[in-house]
Amino acid sequence: MHLHLGALVLLGSVVIPTLAVKHSDFKTCSNAAFCRRGRALAKRASESSSWHSPYSVDSSHIVYSASKSSFVVPLKSEIYPGIKFELEVRIHDDGVVRVRVDEVDGLRKRYDEAASWALTKEPVLASAGSVKWTEGKKDIRGLYNGVEVRVSYAPFKVSLYQEGREEIVLNGEGFFHVEHFRQKEGPAPATESQTVEGAEATEQAVIQEAKPTIRASAWFEGEEEDGYWEESFLSWTDSKPKGPESFSVDINFPGHSHVYGIPQHAAPLALPTTTGKDSYFDDPYRLWNLDVFEYEASSTMSLYGSIPLLHAHSEHSTVGIFNAVASETWIDISHPSPKSTLSHWISESGIVDIFLLPGPTAKDIFGQYARLTGTPALPAQWALGYHQCRWNYVSSQDMRSVQKKFDEEDFPLDVLWLDIEYSDDHKYFMWEEKNFPDPVEMINDIAAIGRKVVVIVDPHLKRVNNYPPYKEALDNKLLVRRPDGENDYEGWCWPGSSAWVDFFNPASWSWWQGLFSLTDREGVKWRWEESTDAVHIWNDMNEPSVFNGPEITMQKDNIHYGGWEHRDVHNINGMLYHNQTSKAVLNRQSLAKRPFVLSRSFYAGSQKFGAIWTGDNMGTWEHMAVGVSMVLSDGIAGMTFSGADVGGFFGNPEPEMLVRWYQVGAFSPFFRAHAHIDTKRREPYLLAEPYKSVVRQILKLRYSLLPVWYTAFREASVTGIPVLRPHYVMFPKDKKGFAIDNQYYVGSSGLLVKPITAPDVTETQVYFAEDQVYYDYLTYDTYHGSAKGKNITVPAPLEKLPLFIRGGSIVPTRARPRRSSPLMKHDPFTLTIALSKTGHAEGELYLDDGETYQHEKGEVVWRQFKADKRGRKGLSISSIDLASQHSDEVVDGVALTGIYSDKNSFATSMGQVAVEKVIVLGFDGKPSSVKNGSKELQWTWEPATKSRSSVLTVKNPGATIVQGWTITVE
Repeated sequence: MHLHLGALVLLGSVVIPTLAVKHSDFKTCSNAAFCRRGRALAKRASESSSWHSPYSVDSSHIVYSASKSSFVVPLKSEIYPGIKFELEVRIHDDGVVRVRVDEVDGLRKRYDEAASWALTKEPVLASAGSVKWTEGKKDIRGLYNGVEVRVSYAPFKVSLYQEGREEIVLNGEGFFHVEHFRQKEGPAPATESQTVEGAEATEQAVIQEAKPTIRASAWFEGEEEDGYWEESFLSWTDSKPKGPESFSVDINFPGHSHVYGIPQHAAPLALPTTTGKDSYFDDPYRLWNLDVFEYEASSTMSLYGSIPLLHAHSEHSTVGIFNAVASETWIDISHPSPKSTLSHWISESGIVDIFLLPGPTAKDIFGQYARLTGTPALPAQWALGYHQCRWNYVSSQDMRSVQKKFDEEDFPLDVLWLDIEYSDDHKYFMWEEKNFPDPVEMINDIAAIGRKVVVIVDPHLKRVNNYPPYKEALDNKLLVRRPDGENDYEGWCWPGSSAWVDFFNPASWSWWQGLFSLTDREGVKWRWEESTDAVHIWNDMNEPSVFNGPEITMQKDNIHYGGWEHRDVHNINGMLYHNQTSKAVLNRQSLAKRPFVLSRSFYAGSQKFGAIWTGDNMGTWEHMAVGVSMVLSDGIAGMTFSGADVGGFFGNPEPEMLVRWYQVGAFSPFFRAHAHIDTKRREPYLLAEPYKSVVRQILKLRYSLLPVWYTAFREASVTGIPVLRPHYVMFPKDKKGFAIDNQYYVGSSGLLVKPITAPDVTETQVYFAEDQVYYDYLTYDTYHGSAKGKNITVPAPLEKLPLFIRGGSIVPTRARPRRSSPLMKHDPFTLTIALSKTGHAEGELYLDDGETYQHEKGEVVWRQFKADKRGRKGLSISSIDLASQHSDEVVDGVALTGIYSDKNSFATSMGQVAVEKVIVLGFDGKPSSVKNGSKELQWTWEPATKSRSSVLTVKNPGATIVQGWTITVE
């Protein structure tokens, strides 16, 4: 959720929100003084033929670390020679280059903790002596494993080279600038002069204002101190007690024509330009977490999360940068030439702390970023099922009724959700007793068949003393403070007058976690007793959303733990809430189970704590389409457990749109339907035929493919490679596909999906990028791509989602969808083998208990299935234990060598789970024999037609999912 306030009408204690939030309630660059200053600096640079950067490196004072993997050196500014800066360059053991610039001995300390919140640990630097440094007259160069970093002295510039190519350049255009802390100067004193000769006899003093002096830095910074010490927007004034402290830097990618990332924006995956000739957008991309009501489907406006990560791609390489900044940031994108991209980053506060990711492939970038900020958490398997939500299910009986209808109408379901109206006067944890008189019994009824309940817990606390969470936070001094640093901040949200816990204060962490405890424990005064381990959590409104705040959020001059202003930490705020709630659900009982916590706000590193979604979208075709791009963008920035609300939060989509949206949702990592309180009920069982049956089949398709999704999440949790893979990741040298964001692959499964996001479609074009055969997943019709790429028209009536298996893939599925995914635990598998042009195929299957952390102790099944040619015309299909061959790659951060056994207790419990069917597509010629060992098997054969593949179906092959076996086809 949710709508927020264009106006507040206070009737006693009642807050009535209106739906008239305007675009003008949110800033553009022209409304933010530091962004105006940054853009103006870039404009002066581009218009000047003699422009140069005033920053230079004092090369006479280079100091190396003991291991010579890093160095520090003074950085000087010719316009402020008395101000000290320090440059630090570090080389990590994986080739990442970290560039830091901070002010030294300034009037104040700059905020330098953003990286510490984002990084999982301090990165490992290159080993002693492995970096070869060369100090020249113009620059210092460091060479390490094929990556060379060059730091030019005057003007200051940092470049990253690979294979002789300059791939990333910092300050190549001279936009770099760090506004130092300074004292506020008063107005120039007036001067007194006498009247001129010939005036009246009575002498009269004339007071003249002093002529303003032109600042020596005007050529670079501009003539005016634009918004240095105070700034107003609408009715709010930002006091800016520290004065100007912004920094800006241009980052050029000389040989890369496409850039991706910096979510969250409703924009294409390949980011369009914001400046330069014929720019697509006029305003820079903004990173400032906000609750934006009915956001536009094409915009650079800030949304709910901010990840300052950018990929740059060409047919030669993929490189990237991660800019560890938590303050408001604007990014301009332009193309100085068709083959290059220039980005200009303008941030309000903090230090320069930029990680240069050398790649050189997209998969390398994912690994480098994951080693910095962590891999996505492996979710509970049930969390990959279908989630049903609306604002609001109104009672315990309503929840039971919805569950009953899902079962009666044969729709699988794993999770029912409760929005804010479950709570007593929006006091989270406190059930509204009239409509929810039996919450524990209700939860147990839902959990009886393996389902879960997700309950919303927002970060704002109602400011009343009879609400234990608020009273304890108040008494323990755990709340965000006003600018005076003494009084607690008061804002308005769903409960009316509200306070916010300051999760930057470490004392808040154990206290917050204690609220979720399922049993009494020492030090916990009050806990949520009416809860169970089947309850998981939804963190909404955690940007934070403040109805009466500037831009519907918290004012920038509020004070957090450590004395930092909210402006310094805003974009991290929601992640800390997400983190601590995730830990609370994890630690609420003795047997640790994987938590599910959905967050609306996020930052770099949030992937470690759970899922996100694209927020309060609208029920329009445009929002459906851009939601696909947004989820892809989230994924490449680490947030792979993402999805858009099916049907749109606002509006009443017609049946055709709702069907298409379910098709989109079924092929998103997070699959939830949600709706606004004013919308009509739209649970799928309410649809008329034939729409109801189509949606039922979509849900069953999702459940049959849960093994594929879970296996993809395991890979993401270890490598950082996203579950949904855009075209440029799969085919990095195919220029035609660099901007494709309306079709994508699911993990390493070989599944290619092209969702339909427009009305009245009966056919569509799919781009096949390679000289390979693709099989329609449902009909087994064949399509052949080409080495140069080919668009092929395929049928796409309403009941059919364009879904294909790439030749060379083996897809493990479960063909018996049940009421919830936990009930499928011991169901048999089907293996669909889609042979490549050369007659080969392979695939993977990963299983564990789907709920606990026993997989970290080796309680897993990880198999590889292979199909290889046998002689001239035969085929050998085998199952191999990957876990024994790659025991240290099964689980992120856990070495299972010496621990893993193929007879582990989980594998033993799955010992009777069978492979009930093997389907082979593309086998050349009718077989004469199909055997498992020496045993002849039952099989059927359908010969190929002009448009359809041959189909060999082997039933009951006598194979289990946990054992090795070989099936031979002659």
